Amino acid sequence: MATLVDRVRQLVREHDLFDRESRVLAAVSGGSDSVALAHLLRELDAAGEVKLVGIAHFNHQLRVSADDDERFVAGVAESLGRPIVIDRADVAARARRERRSVEDAGRAARYEFFERACVSAGADLVALGHTRDDQAETFLLRLLRGAGPRGLASMYPRNGRVVRPLLSCRREELRGWIDAQHLAFVEDETNADVSIPRNRVRAELLPLLRARFNPNIVDVLADEADVARGGWEWMDAVVADLSARVVRPGAAQAAEPVLEIDVAALTAAPLALQRAVIWHAMSELAGGRPVSFNHVEAARRLKSDECMDAPGQRLERIGPRLVLRGRAEEAARNRPGALKAPNLFRYPLSIPGEVEVPDTGCVVSAEAVVASDAEDGGAIVRNYPDGQAALVRGDLCGQSLVVRNRRPGDRFRPVGLGGQKKLQDYFVDRKVARAHRDTVPLVVDETDRIVWVAGHGIDEAFRVTDPAQAVLILKLRQL
Repeated sequence: MATLVDRVRQLVREHDLFDRESRVLAAVSGGSDSVALAHLLRELDAAGEVKLVGIAHFNHQLRVSADDDERFVAGVAESLGRPIVIDRADVAARARRERRSVEDAGRAARYEFFERACVSAGADLVALGHTRDDQAETFLLRLLRGAGPRGLASMYPRNGRVVRPLLSCRREELRGWIDAQHLAFVEDETNADVSIPRNRVRAELLPLLRARFNPNIVDVLADEADVARGGWEWMDAVVADLSARVVRPGAAQAAEPVLEIDVAALTAAPLALQRAVIWHAMSELAGGRPVSFNHVEAARRLKSDECMDAPGQRLERIGPRLVLRGRAEEAARNRPGALKAPNLFRYPLSIPGEVEVPDTGCVVSAEAVVASDAEDGGAIVRNYPDGQAALVRGDLCGQSLVVRNRRPGDRFRPVGLGGQKKLQDYFVDRKVARAHRDTVPLVVDETDRIVWVAGHGIDEAFRVTDPAQAVLILKLRQL
């Protein structure tokens, strides 16, 4: 029977969460799950499978015992021989100031801290201790709120810098494991507060479903989240292609972002795709607020000259266009540039062959090089101006490639870095202007792995290490 750490290893491999060179911070609140996470990562570190570079703790200042928890986590870090990154914020005050729930404000503050902590500790990733039980609770909460397939996908094993290595583990298993290891942890007294929806699902709804309907309800719901996630990932790729054709930035007024949807082109698509395209566009302008099914349906059914309000925006049907106007205050409250709608593109690239990318005014080409000419190919690349060419392993590229621009969550392994990096962070490091990041062509393989960030760098996996390998020269030139 697989041990707990073996199950964690399996999830890490299945979802490519990290590797032996990855530098990971463990986010530890002091509860049993996060304490187990830190110790399990220490075991993987000792086995040479990851680098646990520290512990991260965020003090929300919401409870009398919060400072005690902070001191406890500092002790956990000391016992593991790891440095700790600690920050704190008055989350309740932020919630009042920004007119949002305490839970929402806390999550925003926490994830902002994770980004700062990674920079401070020189970490690639931050690991969270969410379990299979947490996944089931999230699925139920979103189902009760009327979420669609994206929402029902619940928590992803990996999302940007955040990884969740314990999603295959049950909470009771982790509690048993830390008890067997004689490890201390703290109890969050607010877990007993059933006025909080998640606690009410955990304390009342799940026990009822387990006792009256299905004793394995947690596993059933977690599996349903996996199914929804797979379906959404497929649909999201299709939606991106459709959005590139039917959604365009409109003429902005002052600081208010505007999107326009070609209704005639949209209605030619299946209903599920119509809804998903509208949801994506509305979410761009929603300022982090949830966009519900009812919002999307009301927008889809707007008649000519009708208008409606929705989270963070106002929508109006003007002839053949559905116009979405964001609110200036929402734009100001969110990250600079986050509300600008990228012009998504995706073009197939044959091997050998070339493709014109009118969105960026360039041409990308792929040319096979025989083994005897590989050294000459390297010389061609070195002589090509401004790094606008790259030599990559052809045996890993399959039968064809694709040229597209970035998508949320894109990551790759820059040569020499020794680990994965979020494409967004890579652009920041390379000082690529924010306005230009959506126009950088990415060459990806048949599985959507980034091969080359055109004009910048290739993925470590595609680096040519042997002249006998099949080789491709990728080139970028302006029209």
